[in-house]
Amino acid sequence: MIALSLAEIAEVVGGQTHDIPDPSVQVTGPVVRDSREAGPGSLFVAFVGERADGHDFAAQVVEAGAAAVLASRPVGVPAIVVDDVQSALGALARHVVRRLGTTLVALTGSAGKTSTKDLVAQVLRRKAPTVFTPGSLNNEIGLPLTALSATEETRYLVLEMGARGLGHIKYLTELTPPRIGLVLNVGSAHIGEFGGREQIAQAKGELVEALPSAEDGGAAILNADDPYVRAMAARTKAKVIFFGESGEADVRAENVRLTDSGQPSFRLHTPSGASDVTMRLYGEHHVSNALAAAAVAHELGMSADEIALALSEAGSLSRWRMEVTERPDGVTVVNDAYNANPESMRAALRALAAMGKGRRTWAVLGKMAELGDEALAEHDAVGRLAVRLNVSKLVAVGGREAAWLQLGAYNEGSWGEESVHVSDAQAAVDLLRSELRPGDVVLVKASRSVGLESVAQALLETGAEGEVAAR
Repeated sequence: MIALSLAEIAEVVGGQTHDIPDPSVQVTGPVVRDSREAGPGSLFVAFVGERADGHDFAAQVVEAGAAAVLASRPVGVPAIVVDDVQSALGALARHVVRRLGTTLVALTGSAGKTSTKDLVAQVLRRKAPTVFTPGSLNNEIGLPLTALSATEETRYLVLEMGARGLGHIKYLTELTPPRIGLVLNVGSAHIGEFGGREQIAQAKGELVEALPSAEDGGAAILNADDPYVRAMAARTKAKVIFFGESGEADVRAENVRLTDSGQPSFRLHTPSGASDVTMRLYGEHHVSNALAAAAVAHELGMSADEIALALSEAGSLSRWRMEVTERPDGVTVVNDAYNANPESMRAALRALAAMGKGRRTWAVLGKMAELGDEALAEHDAVGRLAVRLNVSKLVAVGGREAAWLQLGAYNEGSWGEESVHVSDAQAAVDLLRSELRPGDVVLVKASRSVGLESVAQALLETGAEGEVAAR
């Protein structure tokens, strides 16, 4: 964070100083909410959670060198006391972002946010110092913490914005007002909470409504291939740039194909030129993500050749998202277990099919959460798709939703041997350990709450009789 005195911070957040001998002492380190991350010059934000109260760690963080604690009550060590810690954190982020004057890029969408954010950041940081959301910390706490990690050297700030209802993205844009807003897609993620795609589109579109006008430098980057997103052009006063495979897209891909290993290759076209891209990531769905990143980079002045080179060299920065690891015995494990929705599940299955040409393929799948009334139909459809893509075996893991996955595959299959339903992750591991053969490809994917990453980890440990080569 930029250096601010405790007195300045107290004024910005509307707080009272307690047990601070010298209010001119500056916060020169990071703003953290995890006491283990506190260090010299840091500011510790004391949240009260379900399992722990941050105020209980106040003395510990100050002993570790923290300049003070942002708290909702006096804690016996230097503290700035406020009525609402979360609101105060947001106010501090808003102040710092305005003072820095960095170019802020915000993005949202139902699927692919984190992967696209990582691509945008990797492309832009080739041009200038860039700070971006770690992992998927895209809510009212994670977003301001990311913004506060920017410094005077930061030129670009790339922030992922999530939403679970109307008004959420509007609130986040008020904390960190973007100049460039990117909307990827409107899909089924959280449809049970929103009530329908129209409501999801309304919520996601709050991002483009918050942008400055075209005359003031605002730019809305919109997916021309998604009708819900394309319609958002009418909701913004910013300049509109379309990306996608549609003929009307300003930034588009041609000659899209997958390499033998399942990595996308295409000809990138931008208004400033064209260049070839072959990505290190896996799956054709990354083409759309790459085009979105390219549109942002084009708007910020990068050439087609610069963008193509950056996209071709970009890797995965966030764990458990299409992590491809080959065991010494030739079994390939694809760990995509961080989260799942119908769109990302279909994309992962298609990537598995492409990677597994001429090899046996296994799809170890679990529940897709928060689908509401769409849950049965969506799980059934994913099970059927696994069979249509000639996945060798679907292993559905868990309870009711997994049973729907398996039933869809069973009803679609010729002999009913394309799928099996197991009770839990350990049962899946036991099955795979007994039946995997060298050269097989295994995809592991489910909503985060299912915890299927344990299956991927167990399979890698099983095969670790030598050094495991990750690629």
